[in-house]
Amino acid sequence: MANAYLALDLMHLEHRVQRLQRQVERREWRNSRDPFSLHDDEFIDLFRLSPDAARDLVDSLTLSLERQQPYGLSAETQVLTALRFYATGSYQGAVGEEWELGVSQPSVSRCVRAVTRSINELLLRQWVYFPMTAEERYSAVQKFRDARQPFPGTLGAIDCTYLKIIAPKEYEEAYVNHWGDHTLNVQAICDPDLKILNINARYPGARHDAYVWSNSAARRAMERNFTYGERNTWLIGDDGYALEPWLMTPLKNEIRGTPRFQYNEELCAAGSVVERLFRVLKGEFRCLSQQRQLMYDPVMSGMIANACAVLHNMRIAHRLDNAVDAVEEQGRIHRVNEEPLLGEEENANQRRAVAQRIQQSLITRHYGRH
Repeated sequence: MANAYLALDLMHLEHRVQRLQRQVERREWRNSRDPFSLHDDEFIDLFRLSPDAARDLVDSLTLSLERQQPYGLSAETQVLTALRFYATGSYQGAVGEEWELGVSQPSVSRCVRAVTRSINELLLRQWVYFPMTAEERYSAVQKFRDARQPFPGTLGAIDCTYLKIIAPKEYEEAYVNHWGDHTLNVQAICDPDLKILNINARYPGARHDAYVWSNSAARRAMERNFTYGERNTWLIGDDGYALEPWLMTPLKNEIRGTPRFQYNEELCAAGSVVERLFRVLKGEFRCLSQQRQLMYDPVMSGMIANACAVLHNMRIAHRLDNAVDAVEEQGRIHRVNEEPLLGEEENANQRRAVAQRIQQSLITRHYGRH
């Protein structure tokens, strides 16, 4: 019996020694290989940011990541590990085993969580912000007016996209969309340059686009500005949204060649930038792709979407927005109008009547009379 216990102890000791040896080998591997020595194009292909942008990101997150110190990796290694995961969406050993990183699978998971939290806490509001001041809103309207596919009075284009996640342990049925997948329904607003002005990744996939919009901070901001007298600015969306004074949507069954038909054509053309945004974003960051599934709870999955939005805007600021070709997502999600809540039906009808007058005035001014 004593010999059996001794053999077991020796086995455990040998296992610990082997584990320590692997840790030392990984550390030596990381120290001997510097990803920043790669050619810029190769670095961007791997991490989606340029070396300069990645260094800026590391500098912004270093204090937060070093303060946590959960696993002894440098802030630089943590950031590059998370960037590689966002770029590939592969789980997760493949990320850590790549020669540039040399990080174990458990450490990859911890890096993704730590970096994602730090980006959300420190950089989200800095890089993804909705135009709130009069100057910002004027600039946003001018950008859409001068766009390749213009639409007057537009601050941004809005739509939602599904983000696949693992089935959550709580309220699992709420995350099943009409295709039967477990998802978040992620709302985004963007400008003609595909810069993300607002992202809302908190709602489960069973919620319709109109519900996400009705409960969003961006809608409250638009309504508040309308209440304070702003009458000639709006967002543009598809027919999954209800017409509101601050949200222009397409008309149905209009006759070709009429002003109302022309309004539809230009609104839909201008609004298509948000669909392009989703294709580009999911092509840049494959962890968000329809062919992937985030193996995280809904809260962390939403934070990963936020982090990718920050990195996407950083790419635009560093003029990297064309470095990765967009990959078309398969199929188009059918949008369903959300019914107004019973207590809000009267207010919804009043808003719609006001919105219809604004819509008709817009059509008359810019596209002529019937």
